[in-house]
Order: sequence, then C-alpha cells, then structure tokens
Amino acid sequence: MPTIVNRDDTVALLRATGPAIDELYTGLDDVDYATPTCLPGWTVQDQLSHLTGTEEMLLGRPAPSPDIGHLTHLRNDIATMNEAWVEDKRRLSGPEVLEQFRAATAARLEALDEMTQADFDAPSWTPAGPDETYGRFMRIRAYDSFQHEHDTRLALGQDTRPDPDAIRSALDETETALGYIVGRRARLPQGTTVRFDLIGPVAATYCVEVADRARVVDALDGDPTVGIALDPLLFLRLTGGRIQGEGLIGSAVHLTGDHDLGRQLVANLSFTI
Repeated sequence: MPTIVNRDDTVALLRATGPAIDELYTGLDDVDYATPTCLPGWTVQDQLSHLTGTEEMLLGRPAPSPDIGHLTHLRNDIATMNEAWVEDKRRLSGPEVLEQFRAATAARLEALDEMTQADFDAPSWTPAGPDETYGRFMRIRAYDSFQHEHDTRLALGQDTRPDPDAIRSALDETETALGYIVGRRARLPQGTTVRFDLIGPVAATYCVEVADRARVVDALDGDPTVGIALDPLLFLRLTGGRIQGEGLIGSAVHLTGDHDLGRQLVANLSFTI
C-alpha cells in the first residue's frame, strides 16, 4: 500500500535540514573538504556533491555523464546514478559545490511550497520502489540528507544534531525495512521474534516476528527471541550501513535472549542501497 506522508511536517524537515548542512560546511578549508568519510571513495565534498546533485535532479536538470568506469564499488543503477553527479562535481572546489547546494535547495523549497497534500499523495517512483507516493520520496530525501549530514559530522569530529523531528522521520523510514532486515538480511529462522528498544533522544520500540515472512507487529506474545537495545542515532548508522555493529555488542549495543541469533542480526542490520 502506498505510504501517505504529512506534507507540512516533511517540508518543515527539509527546510531545517538545508541550513544545518549549510552551516556545517560554511568555513571548511580544502583539507576539510578532502577528508574521507565512511562511504567508499567519498570525501566530505563528495557527500555535499551527492546531496546537491539529487536536488538538481529533482529540479529536472539533465544528469551528467562522466566516465565512472574506473569505480568498482557501485552495486546497482541508483548507486551509479548518484556517482555520476558526484564524479562530475569533483572538478569544482568545495565552496563552489556549496554555492550550488544553496541554490538547488532554495529552488526546491520554492517548488515544495507550491505543493499540496494531494500532490504529496500522488503516485511516484522512489528509491524504495516504483509504486509509492511523492511524499514517501520526500521522506526518503529527509532521511538521506540526515544520514549524509552525519557522515560529514562524524568525519570532521563534529557533534551530532539530535533533532527529534529529523530522527523520528528517519526512524519512520527505517521501520519500513525492519521485516526485510530480520527476514532477508539476517535470515532469522521461522518462529523468531525480535524487539528493538531505542533509548535516547527519541525513544521507540519495534517488534518483528518471523512467520512465513518477517513483519513488524504491534506487540509480541511474551519475551522476544532476540532483544536489542541501543541509541536511536546509532541504530540509524547501523541500519544505514555506515558502521558495523559486532564490535559494539556489550557496550553500545545490548542483547538479550538468544545471543547467537542476536549477533547474526547485528551483523546484518544494513538495508540501504
């Protein structure tokens, strides 16, 4: 079923995210822009180039076609599309990309301000699949922007931005993948139940049961087969494929129940493409 997303809340998130990223990048020097980040081959500048290129794509600007045949980490068509924008902008300086980001996000907000809830409910292709809504696409944009912003913050040793609304929206997007994570990525066996307890600036609990297929449920009957408790920002980093969680078990990631299945789950939390 297509996802209905509140237009006003999502536009407000995007309106707040742009200035936060702008402030993060303002004043960086060449060394900062060249700092490697957690994503393969991407520097701090490349993170901004990706965000800028996606906004330019949404504005209807033609995609560049640089030679990216030398890159070996691209796994799918969306990754290839993203990399084309990033590669094209490597000819620019960091401040030049930042100016493009400012212009693109300003133009996108103007376009979003003209849209209604009905526009957000309209059918749309999204990175999560073709049979979705434009609002879901924009929630994915907020999620993606928040993740890449924190890729940069962590690479530069900057504090995280624990914005409750941004975290909650990113968690809503991640919730849609929990069945896939438990059933397909971690391959937990039939009859397994999992409870995720997020403890921090935005507390949340998610329950998943594996019965024919893994799916999110409102509650579990009894104790879960696997319980996992962690901070919501760490949960987003793990499920976003930014870091590996095995080394965090017992410190930042706390398991209860079947520890073998718990470790299997923690090793396979990533769902992003």
